[in-house]
Amino acid sequence: MAKKKTASRKPAAAKTTRPRSILTKTSEEFLYRYLNNASPTGFESSGQQLWLDYIRPFTHDYITDTYGSAAAIINPGAPYKVVVEAHADEISWFVHYITPEGFIYLRRNGGSDHMIAPSKRVNIHTTNGPVKGLFGWPAIHTRTAEKEEVPSMKNLFLDLGCSSRDEVEKLGVHVGCVATFDDELIELNGKYYVGRALDNRMGGFMIAEVARLLKERKAKIPFGIYFTNSVQEEIGLRGAEMIAHRIKPDVAIVTDVCHDSQTPMMSKISNGDLACGKGPVLSYGPAVQNNLLNQIIDVARKNKIGIQRQAASRSTGTDTDAFAYSNAGVASALISLPLRYMHTTVEMVHKGDVEQVIELIYHTLLSVTNHQDFRYLK
Repeated sequence: MAKKKTASRKPAAAKTTRPRSILTKTSEEFLYRYLNNASPTGFESSGQQLWLDYIRPFTHDYITDTYGSAAAIINPGAPYKVVVEAHADEISWFVHYITPEGFIYLRRNGGSDHMIAPSKRVNIHTTNGPVKGLFGWPAIHTRTAEKEEVPSMKNLFLDLGCSSRDEVEKLGVHVGCVATFDDELIELNGKYYVGRALDNRMGGFMIAEVARLLKERKAKIPFGIYFTNSVQEEIGLRGAEMIAHRIKPDVAIVTDVCHDSQTPMMSKISNGDLACGKGPVLSYGPAVQNNLLNQIIDVARKNKIGIQRQAASRSTGTDTDAFAYSNAGVASALISLPLRYMHTTVEMVHKGDVEQVIELIYHTLLSVTNHQDFRYLK
């Protein structure tokens, strides 16, 4: 009896499944609304209102201070207080001088980059609403290579399409008005968020998502958590200084951005070896409390969250410093989000890193015990 032929079978391809995103459609709608809104240093209130409106359903109460920093609170009456903090402001420009011909010269508000400004569009924020303008620059045909100027605060100017100072002022623009770049959030290659002001409103978004997860996952928290969005970081950590004295926390977990060093013209010797897509960055430095840092590292290991490390030297340059040295000393740590092209209109972060920072802060909060004592010497 002849053997029955059987069709040869190829081994079945292994199924690959992408990890399910912890972000929801509502989360991302808020992210776009929040990032696309302008919140220049000293004028953050509209963004702060958006942030409070989103986070309040996940918390029990909130506070604000005179200059606009805000904290949404879980367990507001608890004596032991843990701050989870980001900063709300973005770099911008002040109208400084309006020429008789209607051109505008500027001063920086924070670390605004003069090199990227030529040909960029701006919104000048007035009491009558935003006024459109642009950074003018002489055409390439009119420039002489051997005498070519580079952008500087001496030659950058705004053009509003006006022909006189009076015409500019009739639009509601005056010395002291603030201008922000007219750029909005996009996604790149399905993997990155790109836009202006990811430094550090992406941080404000991430801490709000931590609050959401605590609520949705019904986490039992025995202490007070103060989700804090501080103003005026870009001009010297000023908002964090103020709100730290208001809250008087025992612990502060701060999130901000740091430099991805994988792109051309970036030095790993100067900036460390940090990469978008490889997880949160933990900082070492005097302002970082090592017992808290080691606890965060242990949390990352237990929850299979990849981490990167950087050395901060004398200061972190973030609100971590303001909290650490406030109120006779607060146990503080910094969890950073790697970012490309800081202080440009194309700041770029990996979506996976955003979710990993959220999860790391979430699990760190679960690891903190009520009245935990982080002192080195007892």
